[in-house]
Amino acid sequence: MQKIVLVFALVFTTTILSAQTPEKAKALLDEVYNRVKSYDNIFVDFKFDLKNAEAGINQETRGDVTLAGDKYVFNYLGSKQLYDGKKVYTIVPENEEVTIEDQSNEEDAMTPSKMLTFYKQGHNYEWDILQNVQGRKIQYVKLTPIDSNTEIKSRLLGIDMGTKHIYRLIETGKNGTKTTITVNSFKTNQPLSATLFTFDEAKYKDDGYYILRN
Repeated sequence: MQKIVLVFALVFTTTILSAQTPEKAKALLDEVYNRVKSYDNIFVDFKFDLKNAEAGINQETRGDVTLAGDKYVFNYLGSKQLYDGKKVYTIVPENEEVTIEDQSNEEDAMTPSKMLTFYKQGHNYEWDILQNVQGRKIQYVKLTPIDSNTEIKSRLLGIDMGTKHIYRLIETGKNGTKTTITVNSFKTNQPLSATLFTFDEAKYKDDGYYILRN
């Protein structure tokens, strides 16, 4: 009889903890979201890893992004992307080319302006592992897309429990591709130039750049 009671208690407790997991995860992500939204601007320096063993892909690079509201300046792979709130300008010095287009409206697109807030919608949440990274407690939350047609299998979002800032994003695709973004530096409310998010078309034309409008 005692064994039956013990098993019942264990199952009951596990059921309660499982039910609390999504709410606990969502509460942490809400805290992170509110913290991010409280800043006037954010600068993030990050490491980017892309791996797919089957396809023989193993790439590693670095980049940085400055965000202020929806506007951003994104430096990556020798190119610069600027969003002034209306248009996206992709500047490729190697090709002396600038592409001007509208911001992507695809829900699954990981644009720089969504980099720190993408998790707010479209996912189911689950409390995951806690890691100690050089004395920092990093709590992971597993995000599973609600849309079954997406190319994303799952995402793991690592949160620094001391600062409530995002430390790492690990995205696994259904094709086996794993993308890892690790934050090296996270700065807030920095002094920014008044023209940082302004595209000077005349300057690039004078420098001989080809301007392509999509």
